[in-house]
Amino acid sequence: MIFDVLTLFPGMFSSPLQESILGRAINQGLLQVRTHNLRDWAEGKHLSTDDAPYGGGDGMVMKPEPIARAVTELRQKTPGSKVLLMSPQGVPFKQQHACDLAAESGLIFLCGRYAGFDERVRQTLVDAEFSIGDFVLTGGELPAMVMIDAISRHLPGVLGSSDSVGNDSFGDGLLESPQYTRPAVFAGISVPDVLLSGDHGKVASWRREQQLLRTLQRRPELLETAPLSIEDNNILEQLRKQIELTKQADE
Repeated sequence: MIFDVLTLFPGMFSSPLQESILGRAINQGLLQVRTHNLRDWAEGKHLSTDDAPYGGGDGMVMKPEPIARAVTELRQKTPGSKVLLMSPQGVPFKQQHACDLAAESGLIFLCGRYAGFDERVRQTLVDAEFSIGDFVLTGGELPAMVMIDAISRHLPGVLGSSDSVGNDSFGDGLLESPQYTRPAVFAGISVPDVLLSGDHGKVASWRREQQLLRTLQRRPELLETAPLSIEDNNILEQLRKQIELTKQADE
């Protein structure tokens, strides 16, 4: 898997790509992350990559020509690479996107700055546009890092266990169940007895129920699209009744 990143600040990627799981995966040759300074494809004395917007207004707009030259060259090196634009106007990036994009041979990330890109970049060069949240950052570098990390987790060999991704939050459409480790008692709170029972069937049932409860309490909209079984729906019905009874008791 090859990630190419077009940015005006390639140095921002140095430390994140050297640490932890990503750093180890890169050292093992499981993936490549190549950062490129967009000015390498700019022309003129000042190697300008931006200019004033037509029609007036605040800020500068990133020019289409350097980006087009860069994308063309990178696609020649890695044929079939998809171009992804980092933008608050993009589709919200989700776990399923990370899974799908991990199947690509290469991805090119366009990291914007200033007032954004000339619209013709979107119209002629971009395959998909993603946002990591309803907020604005100073550039597209941090969203690109987030996406590279999330996508890399789906590549073979990157995680220690092939089951790890499936057990994560959103792996099966729900939030992850609570996790505990030693000590058995901390701050007066004990680990649930079922986790100490050694009964794997009961542990699995408890974890599924906790997944459903946590999702119901924190992200109920996920339940509308999660692949739920008849048993899951029966558990949810009981959980909703318990929550309603608790509310009535509090009132």
